Amino acid sequence: MRSKYIHRVSNFDRFAKNLAYEVENTDVGILLRGSDRFTIPETNFTSRFQLAAALGISSACSPNSNHFDELDEFLSAHNDWVFGYFTYDLKNQLEHLQSNNPDGVGLPDMFFFVPRILILVNGEIAEFHYLQQEVSQEEVSDLIDRLEGDLEELDHNVSVVFRSHYSYNDYLNTVSAVKQHIARGDVYELNLCQEFFANNVRITPYVVFNKLYDRSPTPFGAFLRVNDKFLMCASPERYLRRDGDWLFSQPIKGTAPRMESDESDQQEIFRLKTDPKERAENVMIVDLVRNDLSRIAKRGSVRVNELCGIYTFPQVHQMISTVSCELADGLRPTDPFRATFPMGSMTGAPKVRVMELIENFERSKRGLYSGAVGYFMPNGNFDFNVVIRSLLYNRSNGYLSFTVGGAITFKSQPEAEYRECLVKAKAILETLNAQIDAAE
Repeated sequence: MRSKYIHRVSNFDRFAKNLAYEVENTDVGILLRGSDRFTIPETNFTSRFQLAAALGISSACSPNSNHFDELDEFLSAHNDWVFGYFTYDLKNQLEHLQSNNPDGVGLPDMFFFVPRILILVNGEIAEFHYLQQEVSQEEVSDLIDRLEGDLEELDHNVSVVFRSHYSYNDYLNTVSAVKQHIARGDVYELNLCQEFFANNVRITPYVVFNKLYDRSPTPFGAFLRVNDKFLMCASPERYLRRDGDWLFSQPIKGTAPRMESDESDQQEIFRLKTDPKERAENVMIVDLVRNDLSRIAKRGSVRVNELCGIYTFPQVHQMISTVSCELADGLRPTDPFRATFPMGSMTGAPKVRVMELIENFERSKRGLYSGAVGYFMPNGNFDFNVVIRSLLYNRSNGYLSFTVGGAITFKSQPEAEYRECLVKAKAILETLNAQIDAAE
């Protein structure tokens, strides 16, 4: 049973940054940061919190096989908040697929846990929910003192040079090869990603996450630690949210850079909004999401709340659509994920054939990139992001990486696709004062 303690936050930004420090200094923890910067169109649903932190493990679920069945059993056994993640490679549990590319980070395919301490923050009010049998009031009081204190400012002067598994010309040739499959009718759209990586890097993850989020505040930021593995994520994209009988997906397809002047910025918004390639990419993914949701929806309930909306973030403009459905009766907790994972915005269409080609064309295992981080509530509601605009780090071997990509269609220009990758990487590179060693 959880006890509840309410605390008035004196400085929200300091409190949030100190929560990242607490996540780093526990064996397993998650910080979710960011109220929605865009609503769910045609609903009155709002953000559940501005911050959520899950600190320490009371019990955990990290299966080696039958991942979704094991998670269903875990959720049924624990009527509590459960936090965790799905990696992209769980596709192999859902379809006859495989992942044989190299993986420098090494996170388990799935990890969920009931936290010892749960913190939910809205505005000035922080709620501390802690397990009476495991956590004392004194431990909570000490935690609050640390969260309200001033952390020592750590200067992050690490010089990082990232390399890709592709040379520049390799990438252009790969885009051209994907377009040949599209021309033959094998697929309509394929999300091609490339990992940029560096070896033997030493960073302080919570400092990097706080700097990344300062530079790129987004609705679905996440900082995660699972033992020696870390995620620092500034995602603008929701994967799935459940509210009672209703399920919502908000895929992003279509990106444009922010410009220095208001006039140029408005021109870029107009270009994105009217670009036939960007709209075609978005509409194809919306059709895929509609099809996925129909597998677990009440008949006739799947609808598009908004098609190709334009939303502005500090680094980029994004084209976002919203698709929803009313859930059918008798579903298991993970059925919405079994029907829709991996999310269509990170694969393409048709999904299974695209994932086969992704394994062939990409040169690293995606792992948690294009997976999802989030939580389940005791009442069955949940909310998960799409892991993009993120750094992954293995503290033991010093492997640091980020992955970026874009949707390849018949109209794609290889050079433009490469430039879009760099636009998406901008906030990460600036956060680390890093460079890319782009071999020709």
